Amino acid sequence: MKRITLIRIRTILFVTATLLSGGLTISLAQSKALFVVAGQSNAVGQGQADSSVRVPAGVAFEYRYQHDTLVPLADPVGENALAFQPARTGSAWPAFGERYHQLTGQQVIIIPAARGGSSCHVNAEMADYGTWSADGRKPLLANAVQKINRAQQHEKQSVSGIIWLQGERDANAIFDGKLTAQAYEAALISVIQRFREALGATIPFYIVLTGNQIGRAPTGNDVVRMAQLRVARQLTNVSIVYADANQFPAKRWMKDFVHYNQDALNDIGRTVAERIAATPK
Repeated sequence: MKRITLIRIRTILFVTATLLSGGLTISLAQSKALFVVAGQSNAVGQGQADSSVRVPAGVAFEYRYQHDTLVPLADPVGENALAFQPARTGSAWPAFGERYHQLTGQQVIIIPAARGGSSCHVNAEMADYGTWSADGRKPLLANAVQKINRAQQHEKQSVSGIIWLQGERDANAIFDGKLTAQAYEAALISVIQRFREALGATIPFYIVLTGNQIGRAPTGNDVVRMAQLRVARQLTNVSIVYADANQFPAKRWMKDFVHYNQDALNDIGRTVAERIAATPK
């Protein structure tokens, strides 16, 4: 009896010492989720950093391409690299990172790849604003893949999904008669397929439905939203994760005629996190 008791005591002491010495480091290591943010100016963020969410230390990070490193996720999110841009000055992504961590316990890593004014279809491209089409004066998707691949190598982990916030440029082209609904829809499908050819056939694609613009009839924006909804129904692992941006003018959540203010961006970030966290994996 004494021998059994002694063995038990030694076992308890060993386990305690192992815990204190960090022996459970592997099993308690925090898992990570990498998300790409792609699109145009509202994906970049045109809000105000002083009203953006302050993310607790260690909860979320941004991947920076130029120095191949992580930095704490804080606005202005993003960098001037590979034709992508930093927020001016607030974005949706600190709110997203904080909320996603709250819901999942995972550490969040954001890979920003957005450029203001960029189009989905080449016919909507303006000057040097860029396009997500395979053609055009400044194609962006290959640059995004380059950044994503380096981030994946840095973290030794694949991305968990792409968050897409784009459509105003194409909506204007539709309004102006330069682009059809069918052509825009085909261009969006092409963007998703080319991302998947580069990153994996089943990578989730999360769409924030395009909002409206102040002072312009919503004709083009309505067409874009309907096309985005159809694409989400047609393709697997494509989801609508935010659908209320067209209500922002009535809520006074617009910074100007086309850009969302920080209240809107914070709401997008939190809601998108909730929808993605609730999506079956």
